[in-house]
Amino acid sequence: MKKVLLIALAVVVTAGLVGFMVYKQQSGYTKVLTAKLMKQDLATVVSGTGQIKPKTYVNVGATSFGRITHLYVKEGDHVKKGQIIATVENVQPEANVDAQKATIAAAKTDIASYIAAEKTGEANVEHAKADLEQKKLDWQRAQGLYQAGIMAKQDYDAKKAAYDTDLASLDQAVAGLNQAKAQTDSARGHLQTQVATLRFNEDALSKTVSTAPFDGIVTNLPVREGETVVVGIQNAEGSTLMTLADMSVITAEVKVDETDIVNIKIGQPADVTVDAIPGKVFKGHVTLVGDQALLRSTGVATSQSTTGTEEAKDFKVVVTVDTASDELRPGLSTTAKITTARKSNVLSLPIQALTMYAPPPPGSKDGKVEAASTSSPSTTVQPKQGVFVVDKDAHGRQRAKFVPVTTGITGATDIEVLTGLSPGQDVVTGPYKTLRVLKDGALLKKDTEKPLTPANGNS
Repeated sequence: MKKVLLIALAVVVTAGLVGFMVYKQQSGYTKVLTAKLMKQDLATVVSGTGQIKPKTYVNVGATSFGRITHLYVKEGDHVKKGQIIATVENVQPEANVDAQKATIAAAKTDIASYIAAEKTGEANVEHAKADLEQKKLDWQRAQGLYQAGIMAKQDYDAKKAAYDTDLASLDQAVAGLNQAKAQTDSARGHLQTQVATLRFNEDALSKTVSTAPFDGIVTNLPVREGETVVVGIQNAEGSTLMTLADMSVITAEVKVDETDIVNIKIGQPADVTVDAIPGKVFKGHVTLVGDQALLRSTGVATSQSTTGTEEAKDFKVVVTVDTASDELRPGLSTTAKITTARKSNVLSLPIQALTMYAPPPPGSKDGKVEAASTSSPSTTVQPKQGVFVVDKDAHGRQRAKFVPVTTGITGATDIEVLTGLSPGQDVVTGPYKTLRVLKDGALLKKDTEKPLTPANGNS
């Protein structure tokens, strides 16, 4: 029994010594998460949320006062250009048109009578001219006979009076003809006025019938048959019949954060998703980038805001969907993911591996990062952007080595490496608290118990 106890004690002591030596050996190591650098395709994506909107839509307003007699469509109906969509009572406008047509017919009759009077006047003028010519010849002969002493003075005076009378009759006939022509011209002028009034009345009558201005869909119908509509300010109650949207060209109007708007350009591709249609992606491209900042709390442009409050701002971006779909309806909530940059087969590293590190200034003993901030201005070392790579010392132990890097485009979880690293290198990705205080040259031990994910890297 004593021998068994001694053997057990020896085993416990040996295990304790081994454990102590292992603990001493690993006490100076820092457990880290690592990732291996590789080449891959990267894309920078900017997201914005908003709603589906048609590129073209109009509020069809009431163009005539009166009661709605017929509504030929309902909300959600598709209509064709020129299709009748509503009518308003038209008794008075129609009566005005009929009355004006009768007035025009009477005016045309008057013109016809004045033209006939012109013809009569012309005949009278010709008759007066013929009589005058005859009387002129008689008087000329009378002058010769009277001078020869053959004709009596009384006969001579009679011939001269007859000539003067016919001369006056011709002037009277010409004046009558001119009067008839003036009456005809006046009647024609009145007719033109009546025709213009008819056009006005016909226009008023046509406005009692509303037609679709283009092919589209009825997205809003705020009125019902029997209601009275008025011609008034757009969107005022009783002045809008319905809203038509041209769904042949559909857009996603979204808001993008002010920090991302500088990277968005017209023509960039975008993936549009709609909350109401899960699992489906609509391809599109940027067609408009707003130049007015919008206050996030109110949506009002900063140029129109009267307050000087500093707050987050957004910019409007319009993405046009490449292929229209009947599934898309105005007002649906949407998210647009815009690809602002894309590169293929580039060296990249996890974003969480990037850190700012200030090497200790010359003469520093402990090599702490804090030493840089307590040094004199002449020896202060500015922090640099870089990563800690896993390097081996002369004894084969893994150590952290800080390497400054320059970066390019940023993907969802990775960032492009332009200089400083090469494919296949192991870089420290976390944990975040460890990476924040890690020093150049620190002993490392890879933590194989945790998965290499960004979530763990940020823990």
